[in-house]
Amino acid sequence: MDLRHWLEAAVTSHEDWAGGFGQFPPHPSLGVDDARFAAAFETFAERLKDNYPFFHPRYAGQMLKPPHPAAVVGYLTAMLINPNNHALDGGPATAQMEREAVQQLATMFGYDTHLGHLTTSGTLANLEALFVARELHPRDGIAFSTEAHYTHGRMCRVLGVAGHPVPVDDDGRMDLDALENLLRTERIGTVVLTAGTTALGAVEPLHEALALRERYGVRIHVDAAYGGFFTLLAGADGPEGLPKAPWRAISECDSIVVDPHKHGLQPYGCGAVLFRDPSVGHFYLHDSPYTYFTSEELHLGEISLECSRAGAAAAALWLTFQLLPPTPDGLGQALAAGRRAAIHWAQLIEESEHLELYQAPELDIVSYFPVTEPRTLSRLDEASGRILQAGMADTDDPVFLSTLRIGADRLTTRHPKLTADTDGARVLRSVLMKPESEGYVEHLHRRLEQLARA
Repeated sequence: MDLRHWLEAAVTSHEDWAGGFGQFPPHPSLGVDDARFAAAFETFAERLKDNYPFFHPRYAGQMLKPPHPAAVVGYLTAMLINPNNHALDGGPATAQMEREAVQQLATMFGYDTHLGHLTTSGTLANLEALFVARELHPRDGIAFSTEAHYTHGRMCRVLGVAGHPVPVDDDGRMDLDALENLLRTERIGTVVLTAGTTALGAVEPLHEALALRERYGVRIHVDAAYGGFFTLLAGADGPEGLPKAPWRAISECDSIVVDPHKHGLQPYGCGAVLFRDPSVGHFYLHDSPYTYFTSEELHLGEISLECSRAGAAAAALWLTFQLLPPTPDGLGQALAAGRRAAIHWAQLIEESEHLELYQAPELDIVSYFPVTEPRTLSRLDEASGRILQAGMADTDDPVFLSTLRIGADRLTTRHPKLTADTDGARVLRSVLMKPESEGYVEHLHRRLEQLARA
């Protein structure tokens, strides 16, 4: 796809559309001559170079990657109009695109009916889900695992409800026995389960938790901000296939959050929240006498806590889904590549004399650490930090990683050869969310072995 060509086409399309409304002189207060702009742009472009190469497979650090060219073109084309998807009065075309794209997300998760919309982030999407949960269970608390995103504890404080962290098992998934003990207290109205934890990509046992919902009458909210699109690999053939049960269970859960700006190939910010029962929309009920005036249809702002919101985000997602739909044969192929890359690297690490796998990857996040002598947590922590810095500082063959701090008990339980001389240590963590990682992972492994030996 020739991005330059389609960006020019976007500008031409906008000029053709805008020209149909007649010409008018631009106001001098907004005028900037090309020489001044050139100077400012030169400084701007130079400053943007102070970034890590998120686009390159040698960047295997945080959950970052560039948007698909189709998303860039879709966003720019709509941004030139600058629609606001809060109301049909502000963005009739992009509001319809949002409805269609959200319907595709709902279908991906198996919802027969739904109420949903895009948000500016997974944080706002989770806030909306927990807001509805509070309205339905105003006197009850919200339970989430200690490995859940910190959003949930913080949002509980924002909403004025009690948050209850639940311990996890050795694989970083919510301990359902501990959850049931908490549910017996009758203080919980909603349980948050994570499909793809931020730290390790662990998928919590959604299918098993459904029985607890029936027994104790709680809501189940699924935070699939990171991992949600991996439902496209449930039951797939080949090494990238995932167990069906937890992913199919999502269709029976009460609400879902997913971030298209992660595995959906979108620019920031593009999150989404979905509710299985459309009737929860009445909790958003409000009136705006100066906003909703051109249509009697439901405006997206009438089912959202956010007000002004970029219609360009919906346009970008809609255009991307026209080319790479959220289906196993569409977007699923990109996720499969990252999953295969993670599995392959884990195998290479298990065969290595210089690196050790912390935990087998469940999605596309690989966690590992250097083999040190002595095998103490303090030495491991120092070596992990050194490799992180040395990899980024190498100008000839840099590699960009991230670290994850793990407590001593979990580290030594999983790896009993380690000696706990401190309360925890950093291990290395790599997110292989770019499909190009599949062809680059052997180079990454060789480079990490070199750094571990140094």
